[in-house]
Amino acid sequence: MDVDPVDERVDRAVLHAEMDQSRGDLARLVAAASDPDLRRRSAGTRWTNEQLLFHMVFGYMVVRALLPLVRAMSRLPRPVGAGFAAVLDVAAPPFHVVNYLGTCAAALVFNRRRMLRQLDRTLASLHHSLDALPDAALQRGMPFPERWDPFFTRWMTVAEVYHYATQHYRFHRAQLSFPAPAP
Repeated sequence: MDVDPVDERVDRAVLHAEMDQSRGDLARLVAAASDPDLRRRSAGTRWTNEQLLFHMVFGYMVVRALLPLVRAMSRLPRPVGAGFAAVLDVAAPPFHVVNYLGTCAAALVFNRRRMLRQLDRTLASLHHSLDALPDAALQRGMPFPERWDPFFTRWMTVAEVYHYATQHYRFHRAQLSFPAPAP
């Protein structure tokens, strides 16, 4: 079992509050955006604002999918996780293409009318899993492919993976190109 010792307890209330703040913010953004706003290209990406809004939701969906992987990989010797992360880093260029095109396609389904419901379902699952995990499980971690996302670090704990989605959300929120209400 390869676990890094952590000196402080994970503050679940902070993680819950971050998710709830993002949910409220997305509701305000979707309500405030006009159809032309949503069709406009975002600032600094090739996505439209609507596609980018979905991609912000997708960050939380990714976390939901990553959690079982992190919990499983954290039980393996560190070299196994490091090798896995290295292989994923090599695959970063095709991943970025799939990430872009997948967001374009998914935003057709999870558009402004559906993305908030998808976020609600995803956050309900994340809130539930966060409450169900013992403190020790939140402190377990694994190596991550740093080339996949600017918020992935060489080593991430389960708690940091929960926080990652909010970092991702906030980063992309700044790239919206319509007058957005304050978060």
